[in-house]
Amino acid sequence: MSAAGELPRLLAEMPFLDRLEAVALSGWSRGAVYPAMAALEEEGLAASLPHASGLIAPTRRYALTASGVGRLAGEAGLAVEDALRAWPVSARARRVLLERLDAVAVLYRLAAAIAGAAWPLRYRWYRAGPVDAALALPGERTLALVRQGPATERTAFAKRLWRLREGPRFGAFLLLAPDAVRLRGLARRMRAAKAITFLALERDAAAAGASARIWRTASGSPALSLDEVLALVGPGDAWPEGRPLARVALPAPLPHAGGGGAPPWMLPYRLTPAEKRLLDALARWPWIAREHLGALLGLGRTRLSGLLHRLEGLGLVRAHGPDGRLALSEDALTLLARRDRAAAADARRRWSAEPFDPEAPLTWRNVRGRRSRQLLRNLAHTSAVHGFLAVLAEQARAEGREVVQLDPPHRASRYFRHDGALHSVHPDAFGLLRREGKPWAFFLEWERRAVRPSTMAARLAPYLRYYASQRPTDDHGLRPDVLVVFEDELAAHHFLGVARREIARGGVDLPILVSHRALIEREGPLGRGWAAVAGGAARPFPDERAPRPFGDAAG
Repeated sequence: MSAAGELPRLLAEMPFLDRLEAVALSGWSRGAVYPAMAALEEEGLAASLPHASGLIAPTRRYALTASGVGRLAGEAGLAVEDALRAWPVSARARRVLLERLDAVAVLYRLAAAIAGAAWPLRYRWYRAGPVDAALALPGERTLALVRQGPATERTAFAKRLWRLREGPRFGAFLLLAPDAVRLRGLARRMRAAKAITFLALERDAAAAGASARIWRTASGSPALSLDEVLALVGPGDAWPEGRPLARVALPAPLPHAGGGGAPPWMLPYRLTPAEKRLLDALARWPWIAREHLGALLGLGRTRLSGLLHRLEGLGLVRAHGPDGRLALSEDALTLLARRDRAAAADARRRWSAEPFDPEAPLTWRNVRGRRSRQLLRNLAHTSAVHGFLAVLAEQARAEGREVVQLDPPHRASRYFRHDGALHSVHPDAFGLLRREGKPWAFFLEWERRAVRPSTMAARLAPYLRYYASQRPTDDHGLRPDVLVVFEDELAAHHFLGVARREIARGGVDLPILVSHRALIEREGPLGRGWAAVAGGAARPFPDERAPRPFGDAAG
């Protein structure tokens, strides 16, 4: 059979492949696949759309049209309705894949890399259940692909992992995580899985080939390549059918990418990588000021205004209040939740910035989302944290440091067991920076109310329990510093005394650095304005300059 004859079936099994992925998965050369794709499009049997994300370079993705589905059904001896149920080519299935298009593209890149090491393979999508997709490899081996997206909530994804561990037995699990902290959390939860589990960062899996050593087992093996991973995959008896659709219909033609009037679920291919990056930033930092957002993303005022104007025009971003605080609309929350297979209704209940009463003033009591409401209620504190991180990002770029990760409070929380009970720390932010390959991590506590010794001791207690264990290193690969910033110098000095007493009493090595607002504003978060509890001054990235004493630096 020719490439032109095989590609329609491949596009039926894997809608929205690009041509390079089709080359890897079909086994045909570029010289065969590229003309065949063009011919399908010219005949009206396939249509293409542009797509790009922060992890995937600009490309065009192809899917069968209604005519293409009809012809394939005839060639396969199926009724059109049966074909719509056999492959994810119905209008509903197409909508689900378009909503997840950024995730779909990453999983296709991973499948293409696997095909380079184990060909031929079969691919199956799942709309529901713990698995995103499954691969059938030569030798009756099966792989389950699972992606954790940035918008997934910790508890909901933990339940999904439980279903994965207790569900059908695949030959192996391949899990993708958005960052190193969550990757370590996934590894901890999957150690008791029925099948061997391999984990990698999503950005690495999207860019790496079969020989790149980016994979590790849940038990903590040395880094493995896909070739080595596949050699360890045993036979699996799981190749479950997806849940059938109740009703099916032929897909409508795809609107032009730049045209108006497209429904929200088509936005993943209409948005640029910069616009998607901005949406993800606002999902992490609602109620942020424009200048802080621009500093976090490294965008100038003109560029930021252009992006915001476009997103506001699409109804995805709203500016609230007289000072124009930025937050995602409910449509944007739904968009990100569906991209990452999270519950859109839960995302809106937690993070909606829409008012209960549009005619009333926008106060925290008039905001729908319960977590969004809390951030707005403490807007001075929220803004102080945003400002600290914005200056840190600018200072890091100016000094040649890479900002690897900045997490908001709901991502920075850590849960752990101590003396048989479940405990947690809830910092205002978590960050990871790197200079010349050397990482530095921190938790941020911006204190406005802990001014009494008893309150200060209570703030320290969760960290003393956390750092009394191995969990900080297990969670991050290193022990993060705890940065505590007070509004005034006197409170900072008092806290130093309390911290010294509590650390000595607990006998815990707690790497804590203390400062206050005026000093941070003068020296910057990466400057020499930090006092270590052990005495003297400190700098997150020590250098050859002699540190100034805390009192002298306070001016």
